[in-house]
Amino acid sequence: MCGIVGLFLKDQTLEPRLGSMLTDMLITMTDRGPDSAGIAIYGSQSAGQAKMTVQSDDPDADFATLASDLSAAVGTEVNLRANDTHAVLSMQADKVDTARQAIREMRPAMRVMSDGDAIEIYKEVGLPKDVAARFSLSSMHGSHGIGHTRMATESAVTTEGAHPFSTGGDQCLVHNGSLSNHNALRRKLMREGVRIESMNDTEVGAAYLTWKMQNGATLGEALESSLEDLDGFFTFVVGTKDGFGVVRDPIACKPAVMAETDQYVAFGSEYRALVNLPGIEDARVWEPEPATVYFWSH
Repeated sequence: MCGIVGLFLKDQTLEPRLGSMLTDMLITMTDRGPDSAGIAIYGSQSAGQAKMTVQSDDPDADFATLASDLSAAVGTEVNLRANDTHAVLSMQADKVDTARQAIREMRPAMRVMSDGDAIEIYKEVGLPKDVAARFSLSSMHGSHGIGHTRMATESAVTTEGAHPFSTGGDQCLVHNGSLSNHNALRRKLMREGVRIESMNDTEVGAAYLTWKMQNGATLGEALESSLEDLDGFFTFVVGTKDGFGVVRDPIACKPAVMAETDQYVAFGSEYRALVNLPGIEDARVWEPEPATVYFWSH
């Protein structure tokens, strides 16, 4: 049992409140996932620049000279903005792959959470309210975001096992459920060159969607294909640079509810995650249909 939340803003005047609204939604789902929590925020972008979010168990040591070390390794300026155990690195967009390899060599214990033009991912072990507080999630701005509270059932409670998972630029996934064919699919995707760094079944789901899109599928088409290729039971909420999508497996045994107004589209594992959103009393509220893809984009 885990908790999922998502918020896609249609009204740009709400963007300064994205973090606070998502934080409230996330904390409300604590009893569905008290082990760890995470959030993906799609925020500011700079032309020609990319962002990479990294995590360290020893940030004081790892982050102290990381910007200068990476700048030397990739041959261009890298800026660093630290936030507790995470840091956001800004660099030329064409240097991301080089920087990722350099981090692997210079800081092998450090983890790359995400990269892209807009995405930042923050996740750690602990109660959602504590994770939200340590990263000041409520102060973050953005156009859309997704979050997850985890109750681990099949793997250890670790930062690596927390959601969201990102396996492609500006892409991420949160998941409630269990994929039964993830081991075989992991081997197939890794043979195809898709990056997978954990044994978590959710990362395989994220990697599957990345693989499909790398081979020409739209997100909607990739989500449609997942209904045929992924075994098990799942509710997925997927983030991209432009929007977010939702799909439930054909049995749809995991709870889900959505709400839409002129200002936003919201997702929660339960309705109580949505009750404090502005104008919720006038929203169109529904349960997403099984085996049906929903997607909104800017």
